[in-house]
Amino acid sequence: MKTFLLAAAMVLAMPTFAFAQDNCDDAEDQATMNECADAAFEKSDKKLNELYKQIEARLKDDADTKKLLIQAQRDWVKFRDAECGFQTAGAAGGSVVPMLVAMCMDGLTQSRVEDFEGYLNCEEGDLSCPVPAAN
Repeated sequence: MKTFLLAAAMVLAMPTFAFAQDNCDDAEDQATMNECADAAFEKSDKKLNELYKQIEARLKDDADTKKLLIQAQRDWVKFRDAECGFQTAGAAGGSVVPMLVAMCMDGLTQSRVEDFEGYLNCEEGDLSCPVPAAN
C-alpha cells in the first residue's frame, strides 16, 4: 500500500515538476525558484553519478584505488553538505533556503564533475592521475 501511495504521489508531482522546469527562466515565486534550483542540482548530480560509475569501471582491477575513490567520494559528499549548510546559515529559516542550498550543492557538484572529467581524460603516463586511460 505504501508503495502504491508513493508511486501515485510521484505521478501527480511530475506535471508540476515539468511545468516548473519549463518556466525557470521567468520564475517569479519562491516555490518555483526553489524547484528550478533543485532541478539544476539533480541534473548535475546525475552527471556526477554517471562519471563516478565510469571511473569505478576503470578501477575494477585496482581494488586499493577503488577503495580510495569510494572513501574520497563519501568524504566529498560530507564536505559538500557541510559547506552548503555553512554558506546558507545566514538565511536560516527563510523560504529562500532550499534554493540557496540547491544552488550551492549544484555549484560544488559541477566542480566535482569537472574533476571527474579530468580523471577520465588523463593522458597515458600521467602519474598524477589516479584513473587509468580507457582501453
